Amino acid sequence: MKVIGLTAAALLAAYALPATAQESDGGFSGVYVGAAGGYDVQPNDGGRSRVLFDRNLDGQYGDVVRTGSGADAFGPGFCGGQASNQLSPANGGRCTNDKDDWAYYGRVGFDAQRGRVVVGVVGEFGTTNITDGVSAFSSTPASYVFNRGIDWEAGVRARAGYTPNDTTLFYGTFGPGYARIDRAFGSTNTTNTFEGSGKRNQFGFQGGGGVEQRLGRHFSIGLEYIYHQYQDDDYVVRAAGPAGTPFTNANNGGSASGTDFIRGDDKFRWHSLRATAAFRF
Repeated sequence: MKVIGLTAAALLAAYALPATAQESDGGFSGVYVGAAGGYDVQPNDGGRSRVLFDRNLDGQYGDVVRTGSGADAFGPGFCGGQASNQLSPANGGRCTNDKDDWAYYGRVGFDAQRGRVVVGVVGEFGTTNITDGVSAFSSTPASYVFNRGIDWEAGVRARAGYTPNDTTLFYGTFGPGYARIDRAFGSTNTTNTFEGSGKRNQFGFQGGGGVEQRLGRHFSIGLEYIYHQYQDDDYVVRAAGPAGTPFTNANNGGSASGTDFIRGDDKFRWHSLRATAAFRF
């Protein structure tokens, strides 16, 4: 929470400075409540999205899962999205892209203006409807799909900006985020069993900038860009089941207890372009 402490120090410093201009209505100083809504887009599609395997359960990922003949059981490949059927795109199947979607947030904040400089802090709580998938395809054939989304997200960000005329504010913003990430796994493989834990609360960060325009004494509207990033590297799925499958064959360099899966892309990140509205007291 160093960002919050630095923000508080900046606010105290702003109050300690003599005002270089006296606005009749206080400019951007004061408490406000409002909302933000817009569209969220992910950069997660592409060749780097894949599934990694720990065949001997030593905690090290990157092992090759092999068939009884020694071939790579996942030779058909991977895709950065959700599989539509059991076949990989290379073999005539299809993979849907990650779902970009709308997001909605409520917010409360406080700004202090001294001269043309504005510093403040804003807190938000809301949700986004994005989903991020990655799929693996075995030669059986079968598909194995990891999927994740956001149940809710909260953030506390510092704001600092410049107003040339007391009605328009250009600002940057940065601070910690806290989100509930909902993870899921599914497979068309009915021979093995798959177990993994789902939801997790996770700290991350948010940062970006925007412009805010006052409309009279109490109302303002704006446009804002925010980047979100959360570490998501602890969702492990174990494939178990009868002995002798590629996941449980102790003779192919692995363990009869099963094989662990994780996503290769261990960061959940997305971009938000949103409109804002606020009532200033």
